[in-house]
Parts: sequence; structure tokens; C-alpha cells
Amino acid sequence: MTGFGRCEITEGGQKAVVEIKSVNHRFLEMAVRMPRKLGGLESRVREEVRQYATRGKIDVSISYENKDAAPVSLQYNRRVAQNYLDIFAQMSRDFGLENRVGLLDLASLPDVITEQDPESDDEAVWSFLKRAVDGAGRQFAQVRAVEGENLKMDLLDKLDCLALLLDTVEEKSPEIIENYSKKLRERVNGIAGEVPVDENRLAQEVVLYADKICVDEEIVRLRSHFSQAKETLDTGGSVGRKLDFIVQEMNREANTILSKIDDVLLSQTAIEMKTGIEKIREQIQNLE
Repeated sequence: MTGFGRCEITEGGQKAVVEIKSVNHRFLEMAVRMPRKLGGLESRVREEVRQYATRGKIDVSISYENKDAAPVSLQYNRRVAQNYLDIFAQMSRDFGLENRVGLLDLASLPDVITEQDPESDDEAVWSFLKRAVDGAGRQFAQVRAVEGENLKMDLLDKLDCLALLLDTVEEKSPEIIENYSKKLRERVNGIAGEVPVDENRLAQEVVLYADKICVDEEIVRLRSHFSQAKETLDTGGSVGRKLDFIVQEMNREANTILSKIDDVLLSQTAIEMKTGIEKIREQIQNLE
């Protein structure tokens, strides 16, 4: 499900801005971007955000500053700088090139000059930051709840359409047997001519055919699956994975019906059912 939440909190010299956004994804995949100095709190951020989502590709963006904190100090790493100079000198000798490394060049190289953050109280920072994460999370959850309700109504409509198609299959299935019996009798009479038809044998063939194409069990199971899906949607909460399973079972029964039915029009109806089930399957990928 898609969603967005933002919260900004300023208190004294501290300021935190948290944004949470998501797009559809079958599983939970979370990316957290936050200042490197707060890296020790990332696991807490992830745990907190999981309270508001169990599915989706989620991006969490956090900015934090504390004007009251002690200033950052810089540290010069002489050993690192010397290693760079030694390497440049060796390269100059190896390739016959002039060594023109200046002070600014050397100072801009990685790890020659590093920032030393003052000691910070992680618990105090997390206590402040958590409020911003929760604020963004609540807004994020509200947006997803509205979308979820719209998806629910759409899925219920699709289930009702499937039930109507299934009604057609149930209503028209007996006609297939009647037509088969009529055609079989006409064929036998045409071949036998004046020879009497064995009615018992004819009835037996019709019974065997009826048993072969019978979809009563599949219809009962499909109706049960429709009912389970609606109950699951009404229950609310994290229903996506459960609906995934129910839809798989729906598709299984629809495939069986399609393979059994020996009628062009009813086969088209069964294909429409399969198409409707696939639309539901695609839609529930957007559900929590």
C-alpha cells in the first residue's frame, strides 16, 4: 500500500524531521536514511516503524540537529597522511611523473582529517527522536487506512461479480447433461436404425458423463472461499497474506471447473471467473 507521513519536532536546540513513505510490495522492505552519527539508533527506528506497517517498500528519512550540543572537533591523522605521501612518491618514481601534491590536496583525501563528535546521550536523543518517528508513523498509518478501505470496497465488488458468474455456471451446468443426453440418443438412433436402443446402457453413459463434468464440489468450495475472503476483509488488520492463500485456492477451483466444462459459453464464463480472480490477486498485493 502507498502512504506518506511526516513529523517535525523542535524543542530547545533540538530539531528532528521524519518522513515515512511507501509503495506497494509483496513483503516488508525498509530503507532508512539518517545521519551517520545516529547510526546506533537505526535498529530502534526500524522496530518502531514496524508497528505501523508489515508490508510494502518503505523509505524512512530522518534529519536531526542539536544546536545545544558541543561543537564538532577536527582531528588530523598524521599516519594516514604519511601513507598517502609515501604512495605518491613511489608512483612518481615508478612512472617518472612530477609529484605535485599540495597541502589542500592532501587534506582533502579520505581520513586525513576526520570529525570527532562529542559524546552524546543516545537515550536522550532517542527519547526525542522517537516522538518524531511515532508522529510520522501515525500519519502514515492513517493515510494507508483510507487507501485500505477503498481497496476493501473494490475487492468486495469484485467478489460479488465472481459470485454472479458462479451462479451462471451452477444454473447452466445441468443443461450440458441434457444436451449431451439428447445428442447421444440422436447419434445412437442414427446408427442403430430399426434396432431397439438399450435404454439402460444409454442411461449409464449419461451418468458417467455427468459424473465426469460435475462441478458441484468446486462450486461449493468456491462459495466458501468467497465467504472467507469477505470475512477476512471485514476482520481488518494485516490480511494480505491470508487473502493470498484464499485466492490461490479460488484459482485452483476455477481451473478445475474450466477443465471439466464441455460447453463453449460456460467455458467463457469460467475464463471470466479466472480473469476476475487474477484481478483480485493483483489487488491484494497492495493490502497490508
